[in-house]
Amino acid sequence: MPRLAANLTMMYNEHPFLDRFQAAASDGFQGVEFLFPYDFAAADIRARLQDNGLTQALFNAPPGDWATGERGIASLPGREDEFLRGLDQALSYAAQLGNRSLHVMAGLIRPDQDRAAHREVYVRNLARAASAAASAGITVVIEPINTRDIPGFFLNRQDEAQAICAEVGAANLKVQFDCYHCQIVEGDIAVKLERDMAGIGHIQIAGVPDRHEPNLGELNYPYLFDRIDALGYAGWVGCEYRPKAGTRAGLGWAQAYLATH
Repeated sequence: MPRLAANLTMMYNEHPFLDRFQAAASDGFQGVEFLFPYDFAAADIRARLQDNGLTQALFNAPPGDWATGERGIASLPGREDEFLRGLDQALSYAAQLGNRSLHVMAGLIRPDQDRAAHREVYVRNLARAASAAASAGITVVIEPINTRDIPGFFLNRQDEAQAICAEVGAANLKVQFDCYHCQIVEGDIAVKLERDMAGIGHIQIAGVPDRHEPNLGELNYPYLFDRIDALGYAGWVGCEYRPKAGTRAGLGWAQAYLATH
């Protein structure tokens, strides 16, 4: 059975952020993830985790200027020092929140920019990130994202992400396999999970095409969960979806899984 983690950036928006931890725990979640913690003190988030018996599964390193449309800086030439400063901040938060996975977003590339130059910076930054995270026992994950949701995102395919991880060659650098993004870009999810499972560090789910609850749309998640179990995945499965109505009202799909943990 999957170990479900509620994504508190997308779910429980009925509540202020720090109150979402209690809401998730009340509905049976034992783990949570979110995009960014940096608007809050790590001690305040840690208190909410501890008070509600929750495990922090994942969050993202600083992405650059999110408000102006940046979506990561790991592949951006000239931003290397900023990337390393953000990584230090992320690792400091992780030390207090206890998560063992950290997502590093690649960033955007324009059609007129040199993809090879971006890739070179990306590989170099990921090697540095994995080395810095290794001493803390943290796995760095990279995520292929579809260009319908984020036009111009540098990393889009599972095979490309796996190849980059292999090139870096760090045991604690893996791929964040988001079934929603993979279905939009490539499809054939079960086969790709089987092909790549050894290199997958985190899994996320959502309905396709509308990114609502996983039971809405074209993907058969009960089948995929069985395949994930059979492949021996023991990590968290992040519920990174936008509830169609209220979060609790849409959790019928999850009850059988939440009741097993």
